[in-house]
Amino acid sequence: MIEWLFAWVVEIWATLSDNYHWFWDTLDILLVACGIYWLLLLIRGTRAAQMSLGLLLLVMVWILSDQLQLATLGFLLDNFLSWGVLIVIVIFQADIRRGLTRVGRGLFRGPSRQKTQMAEEVVRACQSLAQRRVGALVVLERETSLEDHLELGTRLDAELSRELLVSIFLPYSPLHDGAVVIRESRVAAAGCILPLALRPNIPSVLGTRHRAAVGIADETDAVAVVVSEETGKISLVASGEVLENLDGPRLRQALLRLTGNTGPPSRAPEGQITKEAEVPLGSG
Repeated sequence: MIEWLFAWVVEIWATLSDNYHWFWDTLDILLVACGIYWLLLLIRGTRAAQMSLGLLLLVMVWILSDQLQLATLGFLLDNFLSWGVLIVIVIFQADIRRGLTRVGRGLFRGPSRQKTQMAEEVVRACQSLAQRRVGALVVLERETSLEDHLELGTRLDAELSRELLVSIFLPYSPLHDGAVVIRESRVAAAGCILPLALRPNIPSVLGTRHRAAVGIADETDAVAVVVSEETGKISLVASGEVLENLDGPRLRQALLRLTGNTGPPSRAPEGQITKEAEVPLGSG
């Protein structure tokens, strides 16, 4: 094994010494490195990262079986990995689609405008639902993927609009129970079941929607907006903190700050950001 590795390194070095062009080959390596780095950023925090490690492990076992002359294992892995491109496309189809969509939107639409439009639609929908005393839970995905939670809901991948959000949460809608998850300024799924917060310091009167909002904010970096069915009040939950009794302008400002990766707002007049030990979240 050691002799094989040494011979392989010597062969690679000899090939590079004879054929390496300092400009074009360096440019080629930099482009490939940038592509790999972009892919790693794309799958960071998703199940794709774990599946990539699994595929890498299979490749390592395949190489090892070839060196140890394990004929049966090598034959099976050789036939399986020969379909490598197709396997990658099937396994990572959701991540590939999301990455290509992100690139396309980046070319034709500025991110600041996209985030502003997203915040505007969410704010208008929550205001309309609050006036009608209709409960709602809207979750905005940030860096941490919510793919596992999307699988428990109904996939939509629809353009975000106030009308769509309001229609989803109306009492007679089949998707009104559960949360709506927004990914890349699109409604990714509705009717999603989120983990409920289990902190011992949470008030017993806390409603299910608020508990779910705190639960998803504890597990991920997502931002959750809750409309209380009982009081018609709007709350925002992110990073273990809660901003209560929001009107339209303050909700819009908080969403823009949070989705802009500048962290939760440090101060908000007439509304309070409360830490975990001080959360007067009210009823849901």
